[in-house]
Amino acid sequence: MFFTITAFDLIVVLLLAFIIDLVFGEPPFAIHPVVWIGNVISFFKRRVPFANRRLYGIFMALCCILFAAFIGIVATIILDTESIPALIRYLVAAWFLKMTFAIRCLMDAGKEVYEELAAGDLDEARKKLSMYVSRNTSQLTDEQVSSAVIETSSENFVDGILSPLFYFALFGPFGIIAAYVFKATSTLDSMVGYRDPQYLHLGWFSARFDDVLNWIPARLSLIPISIAAVLLRLVSSFSRSLDPLSAFRSAIEDGRKTPSPNSGYPMATFAGAMGIRLEKPNVYVLAAENPYPQFFHIKLARSLVLSSSLISVLLCASLLYIIMDRFYVFY
Repeated sequence: MFFTITAFDLIVVLLLAFIIDLVFGEPPFAIHPVVWIGNVISFFKRRVPFANRRLYGIFMALCCILFAAFIGIVATIILDTESIPALIRYLVAAWFLKMTFAIRCLMDAGKEVYEELAAGDLDEARKKLSMYVSRNTSQLTDEQVSSAVIETSSENFVDGILSPLFYFALFGPFGIIAAYVFKATSTLDSMVGYRDPQYLHLGWFSARFDDVLNWIPARLSLIPISIAAVLLRLVSSFSRSLDPLSAFRSAIEDGRKTPSPNSGYPMATFAGAMGIRLEKPNVYVLAAENPYPQFFHIKLARSLVLSSSLISVLLCASLLYIIMDRFYVFY
């Protein structure tokens, strides 16, 4: 029975997972559950039939999601086993939960490009950026490289941080399972959710399901981002340029301007909060009235990612307490 898990248990697990992420980052591939999920996806990708690719893609997605759910179930059973010392249960569950989000990894990606731009090495910055974005980076200017870093950081704040935390909180004692279901869907989308001929039908279900799961978190993202902007303005002179009201306005005005139904909302919120223009050439422009970002804006964006993540953890902890008190009365 999972119902002996309390709100206290889950909040402790959430806070520990946040600390583990910031202190240790990502573990070796061999012991990373998301890598295991990726390996399962690769197994199915190597066996794609010539016919019925959409049906096969649905089957592949469901199998991978079930595999991920099984990982979450194991972690939840461990958390619920009272014969195991509480500290061990919390640490194991927190380790599994941490694998569904990646705050430090997202911040480190921006740091690498920032350091190259700060050193004046645009070519190396372009190379580093190409590892994180799908666009051609070979001809990007300094401003466009800075924009691309901030775009990917803000977009990935939702599917890489907020969404798994949101589903962990929303589903209470089943939250680790829900977080892994989301993570499997997100990983499927990143591996097969493309519109080119090779993946158009194979990744159709994965891409659509990922859009559905990110729909609410993407629109809620302006809340932690705006709160973080307020707090950063209060504690650091470096962050006095942040404007929470512009964050809301940009999210409302420009959130639907990207091809993705979800990615525009966090990106527009970041653009508005930071007073900068974010642009993917020939695709979209967000907060067009603002100037292009400079390399130092990447550092500000990293601070905003970290602060928004902390606010998200605290908001999800509050949501957990409310949900466990109102809907899960079995413990």
